[in-house]
Amino acid sequence: MVTSTVVQRHRDTNRYEPHELVRELNAGLGTTLVAALAGSKNRAQPYEWAKPDGAEPRAAAWNRLQFAHQVWRAVEEAEGAGVARRWFIGGNPLLSEQSPIAAIRDDRHAEVRRAAQAFVDGDVDE
Repeated sequence: MVTSTVVQRHRDTNRYEPHELVRELNAGLGTTLVAALAGSKNRAQPYEWAKPDGAEPRAAAWNRLQFAHQVWRAVEEAEGAGVARRWFIGGNPLLSEQSPIAAIRDDRHAEVRRAAQAFVDGDVDE
């Protein structure tokens, strides 16, 4: 289900410059996890993406980064940065015990969105 909150987060994320968005993800998750969710084999790539004059992510990586940012903001606003980071790296029963990082890398965005919403809502029956 797509709610007005989801649409608003999508709109907000699209207003970010790529460098700014990656800087926020790097600050919250760390560059190693950002590289992993984007599908980059180079763990230093998020440093480059975050530089104002650095390279921009390719289309597939950018799609994952934008999506991860939307989910990050939702979980972080509801639960705080520490909980959000742990949620991103931990196994999740709604994702077949994969981490949200791995599921985002695999482009399982709808599943991740449902898992994040269930977590934020406290809905264990999802």
